[in-house]
Amino acid sequence: MIDHRDNRRIKVIIGIRRCGKSVLFLDIFSNYLRESCVKEDQIITMRLDELSNTRYRNPMELDKVLHQWFM
Repeated sequence: MIDHRDNRRIKVIIGIRRCGKSVLFLDIFSNYLRESCVKEDQIITMRLDELSNTRYRNPMELDKVLHQWFM
């Protein structure tokens, strides 16, 4: 992820349950970004296993909301 950080593409972490996705992003990579002076509002996290976010499992819905955040 660090090597591809500045390629202007959204990074999506997927994997089976309890394989370390949250630790990888929320702890390790997010801290790296903050230490690299990335603003907090430029780091977006979304838990797709929460009922309130299930609509974003649809790639088209996720694309819409991400474009709203970045436009």
